[in-house]
Amino acid sequence: MTTQLLQTTILNDSLIQINWSDYEVPVANIHHHLESTIDEPTGWLHLPLENQENLLNSIQLVANEIKLQADVLVVVGVGGSFLGARAIQDALTPYFGLHQNGIEVVYAGQNMSGAYIKQLLDSLATKEVYVNVISKSGTTMEPALAFRLIRSFMKQRYGEEAKNRIIVTTDAKRGILKQIADDADYRQFVIPENIGGRYSVLTPVGLLPVAVAGVDIEQLLEGAKEAASKLKNEHLETNEAYRYAVIRHALYSKGYQIEMLASFEPALAKFHDWWKQLFGESEGKDKKGLYPTTVNFSTDLHAIGQFIQEGSPIIFETLLHFHDITDDCCVPYAEKNEDKLNYLSSRTFNEINAISKQGTALAHAEGGVPVIQLELERLDAYHLGYLIYFFMKACAMSAYLLNVNPFDQPGVEAYKKKMLELLNEQKVSF
Repeated sequence: MTTQLLQTTILNDSLIQINWSDYEVPVANIHHHLESTIDEPTGWLHLPLENQENLLNSIQLVANEIKLQADVLVVVGVGGSFLGARAIQDALTPYFGLHQNGIEVVYAGQNMSGAYIKQLLDSLATKEVYVNVISKSGTTMEPALAFRLIRSFMKQRYGEEAKNRIIVTTDAKRGILKQIADDADYRQFVIPENIGGRYSVLTPVGLLPVAVAGVDIEQLLEGAKEAASKLKNEHLETNEAYRYAVIRHALYSKGYQIEMLASFEPALAKFHDWWKQLFGESEGKDKKGLYPTTVNFSTDLHAIGQFIQEGSPIIFETLLHFHDITDDCCVPYAEKNEDKLNYLSSRTFNEINAISKQGTALAHAEGGVPVIQLELERLDAYHLGYLIYFFMKACAMSAYLLNVNPFDQPGVEAYKKKMLELLNEQKVSF
């Protein structure tokens, strides 16, 4: 596992023509800033290289308890407190049924739909339940409302025992959720103070839910550790994360407005959402930044493929591909061959899917769409951990190349402020 785990390829580099030497100094300066700053939340940068044995043991202990005592874990969170865990869970657990080493993990607090939360509670009526509520402050409206309702459900269902079935992941010292947890004597995991939400998936924020779902979190962190080690240099010749960041910046400078992350495995749909938040919240400031969007092929080739191939030249494509997917099926031979597909009977579905990926990439590249390929050997916990760290490192570099702060999100606070103003106005009117 010490060979190069991720390869970055530009299919049609004539469209980009990057002068790499122009980026050497700014990339080196940003790299040294990231490595030395104490004023910004960069704790995720070296976290995989730290000894986390005690933390992992604690998480595994609680995860094993939940799997023994419950049918379902309800994870309450939004944004970075939800997307990362759900991304890993969906990528590494079966499409149908449960992972053999895990139980059902469902999510609440990522929306304010009354129908969603009502139907979720109804579905829990005959199941044994644990809850993991995740929030650094406890003040974000969506998870705060969901937790209020779910906490009431747990008290009615379990009485005093409810406190043993509610696990809180929050700040170590402050915040409303921290106070609630202390007052109710809930068990707690800490969100490191120097790690922001969208960079927190490799902390207890993501690790506890996915451990309960059956994911090997030790391998996940080993992959991230490998990435942290390999990408701990400033050199564009060897640092694939920085190369990806520079390619994105060069395309943005040439007028491209949209980056489209694409993959050919439905299990990666939620991983796409995590990526979208990571880059969208980190870069979209000061009227700058690429718009991050995602597609899942081949499904979306029948929806958006026409626009990609021949629409406005504002999109470039980042194609994510894992060569080895665990499960597969062979195309059977048919006696009558009514559908004329016997020529594929020596192939597997994954082989055909890979050829579809290759054909799509070539068609888009020949159609004038810049195509970046990110390729990894297999879709497993180790390689996914590597990819997560790769994207976080690339995102920080990419944002700084735009001269924006990768770690704040002032625009998110604007909608919260307006929503609270409207709620308070309606309260007064009543």
